[in-house]
Amino acid sequence: MSEGSETLGAMSETAQPTANPSRARAEIDLAALRANVRTLRAKAPDAAFMAVVKADGYGHGAVPCARAAVEAGATWIGTATPEEALALRAGAGLPADVRIMCWLWTPGGPWREAVEADLDVSVSGMWALREVVEGARLAGRAARVQLKADTGLGRNGCQPGDWPELVAEALRAEAEGLVRVTGLWSHFACADEPGHPSITAQLSRFREMVAYAEQQGVRPEVRHIANSPATLTLPETHFNLVRPGIAMYGISPSPELGSAADLGLRPVMTLAASLALVKHVPGGHGVSYGHHYTTPGETTLGLVPLGYADGVPRHASGTGPVLVGGKWRTVAGRIAMDQFVVDLGGDEPGEGAEAVLFGPGDRGEPTAEDWAQAAGTIGYEIVTRIGARVPRVYVNEERNG
Repeated sequence: MSEGSETLGAMSETAQPTANPSRARAEIDLAALRANVRTLRAKAPDAAFMAVVKADGYGHGAVPCARAAVEAGATWIGTATPEEALALRAGAGLPADVRIMCWLWTPGGPWREAVEADLDVSVSGMWALREVVEGARLAGRAARVQLKADTGLGRNGCQPGDWPELVAEALRAEAEGLVRVTGLWSHFACADEPGHPSITAQLSRFREMVAYAEQQGVRPEVRHIANSPATLTLPETHFNLVRPGIAMYGISPSPELGSAADLGLRPVMTLAASLALVKHVPGGHGVSYGHHYTTPGETTLGLVPLGYADGVPRHASGTGPVLVGGKWRTVAGRIAMDQFVVDLGGDEPGEGAEAVLFGPGDRGEPTAEDWAQAAGTIGYEIVTRIGARVPRVYVNEERNG
């Protein structure tokens, strides 16, 4: 039997069932998120705060997290794609004075819609400036544009050699009333590696590129380069806006900076499921595909109804930690599409008992960072990959949380 062959076949869109929180759930503690925002704001008291909610709020839910962040003092919301930003502007019910920025554009994107929605759009090159100018003409209003500098990350952003041309063209468009240059910004490559020489080099280059643009006449509302690790550890990078992402969700940007608790942060997501089956098996019994695990003796097995289709990383097969019945268990054998097994060592918690994959750690449960180590990845990926089959259950939605 091939892996995943137990699946009966894809359902039609109209036949999709409602997500079942009794099978599995991702509990999102909005009080923890608000507390994290306040902690991060205290690290940069003189800077405005952009709450980054790209990728559906790193898997936590963009709309509830954006609202909670604003309640805790965020005045900017950041997304990657324009579609994410447009959805927030249309449906999140955020105050009108909250700015929303998006930065990952491709040719032919919804420029006019972004201008009409009063989004701040990032421009890294001449093609994007030309397209946003045309979008502004069609919308009949000026576009809010932020120029992104590539100071050394080598991804998006304008190279220093092309910066004068981009700045000049942006100022020409501004003079025509087609754009308003609202920001100058960049992104660090290694802010999560304390003392890395690229940090100083990028910061110096950013200052130079900002100074050039301002000498030419750009008057930005904001200048920003500080992501989560820079917000936490590099006050010289704060300028007048910081834009934390992963730290807002209570996950350390890097083990080198310390754990979430060390940084004064609390994990926001708890991922749990109800055991679907508990059964006795003899010693020498193979478990899951490929029999990569064989029971060392007579024992009990618990079936956890979560798998890689839900975002549980298959790379954590045999290593992923789970709290069941007050004890840490380890994934026994291979994680399958919809389920995996834990060896309960003879314990009999019963069907329906809670299996906690990760959470804040208060009850002795693993954290997302523990899963990241087990899977050889980073905490960002663990929470972001939790899929739509897992319902989000929001707690502490009231502001006094």
